[in-house]
Amino acid sequence: MDRYSDLIHQTYDFPTLEFKVFKNELLFNDVPIMPIIRQYGTPLRLTYLPKISFQIQKSKRLFRNAMKKYDYEGNYTYCYCTKSSHFSFILEEALKNEIYIETSSAYDLNIIKYLYGKGLLDQSMYILCNGFKVKEYTQGIIDLYKMGFSNIVPILDNLKELDVYDEALGADQQLQIGIRLAADEEPKFEFYTSRLGVRPSDVVPFYKQRLADNPKFKFKLLHFFINSGIKDTSYYWSEFTEFLHLYGELRQICKDLDTVDIGGGFPIKTSLTFEYDYKYMTEQIIENIQSICKEYNVPEPDIFTEFGSFTVGESGAMLFSILDQKLQNDKELWYMVDSSFLTTLPDILGLKQKFITLAVNHWNHEYMRVNLGGLTCDSMDYYNSEANNSEIFLPKIEKKKEPLYIGMFHTGAYQQSVGGYGGIQHCLVPAPRHVIITLNDDGEIEHKEFAPMQDADSMMKILGYV
Repeated sequence: MDRYSDLIHQTYDFPTLEFKVFKNELLFNDVPIMPIIRQYGTPLRLTYLPKISFQIQKSKRLFRNAMKKYDYEGNYTYCYCTKSSHFSFILEEALKNEIYIETSSAYDLNIIKYLYGKGLLDQSMYILCNGFKVKEYTQGIIDLYKMGFSNIVPILDNLKELDVYDEALGADQQLQIGIRLAADEEPKFEFYTSRLGVRPSDVVPFYKQRLADNPKFKFKLLHFFINSGIKDTSYYWSEFTEFLHLYGELRQICKDLDTVDIGGGFPIKTSLTFEYDYKYMTEQIIENIQSICKEYNVPEPDIFTEFGSFTVGESGAMLFSILDQKLQNDKELWYMVDSSFLTTLPDILGLKQKFITLAVNHWNHEYMRVNLGGLTCDSMDYYNSEANNSEIFLPKIEKKKEPLYIGMFHTGAYQQSVGGYGGIQHCLVPAPRHVIITLNDDGEIEHKEFAPMQDADSMMKILGYV
């Protein structure tokens, strides 16, 4: 008999750091999943909080070691990109690791105020404010600065943004400023240049005209980011090198410019065959910065990163039960799940994102090729391929046995916010229950319900029936 367990062990280098099997049931980061399913049911969203601290410390270690290897003179600072997940338990876990925060909207700043009120951060923390800023956002930045947040740094997305701060600041006040560069997009992208940031050719003239002799501002930081993420490609290195050359040119005329922000972009595991040399990429980043600084004879800058998906992505999982199977023709077998992919994992449709998909139980059953179908009436509500494979294989369903449960893993970034957490879902499919998993001081597993499954009354109220 060809068992599902045999298939996984023969196809992948299994078990992995995150996934193991004990008595034909899956463990996620050494957490048995089936007892949690039996307690809370499905559909069920999980967040394993210790993974967040693990990822932050991993990045800090990578940059620390690379800097030591090359005798790099600057420092490294880890910032968390809040848009990946704004939930309180995420921020509270991340802040245990001596990090700073990057924001992208006015309402992010309300979170900063809340965390400050709770004593979870102080006024000396760097807060990097990115994005195209509406009035409420710029006013929030000014308010925090006047509250004593001396290291709040608005990163200019356009040159007119400076006017708002210039008008609001007194002659004896000084605000730190960053500028985001508009990078060229990948050749396959619909547009040639990113809509975000300032054209590189405008930065030096802008500094000379508006910042160099203005005591209200300290030009501290130059920001770089491309949508492809940090990848070992000619496109990435070309854009990164252009950015560094501009830093070198600016640093020669601006002594306050002591920091480069290289954005986010460390990838996460979306397949059991995932391969990415984090050590090599980190060392190449450090070596490139150091080399161009020597070329321009300028000091090596401090380095900020803004990792979002890397911080939270691998902490998440989405669990489903298989309700039934449908054979629609001679070869297309559907396993119907008890929720919707469009509502719980919207990146599947929007970005064609793949997630690690594994059976939670019945690893001793025979396996078969299947398609996974969601509950909505939308023809796009399906999932039928893995990142490394154009097919999905899962255990066969056997009557009179416990239902088959499956998990889609490393789903912790963006899915709830993009899916409209707390609102109305497509076809009124309810938002799933959400459970948080932690470890206590003795290293024992603890879990608690963060949110119950959405009920009909809450939907009726949102829709105006109640």
